[in-house]
Amino acid sequence: MPGYRKDLAYIHDAGFRDYALNAAPGLLQMLRKNGVTDGLVVDLGCGSGRWAAELNRAGYRVLGVDQSAAMIGLARKIAPNSRFKIASLLRASLPFCDAITSIGECLNYCFDAKK
Repeated sequence: MPGYRKDLAYIHDAGFRDYALNAAPGLLQMLRKNGVTDGLVVDLGCGSGRWAAELNRAGYRVLGVDQSAAMIGLARKIAPNSRFKIASLLRASLPFCDAITSIGECLNYCFDAKK
């Protein structure tokens, strides 16, 4: 299953963008409190890139991973200074980074076929 398609990606962003935006100040505070004041943050299940854009504004580099091409399409528009990869968060090769985040219900979805 390819994840959200264009229509559902738009609906998800419109309905849940505030979740990421409201979480951002506290998450940025946690990163800084733990010594991560800059560098690369990998965001698994990045969705439409709202968190990536907030990280960019705070001076971080971002690699967002999501298996939905439609979500990645939105993310590239919303956070153009971030890099994005279409991949399952369960199988993505991750680079060396300073932090990994995953906001919302990313780990609850079962998009990957059982093998």
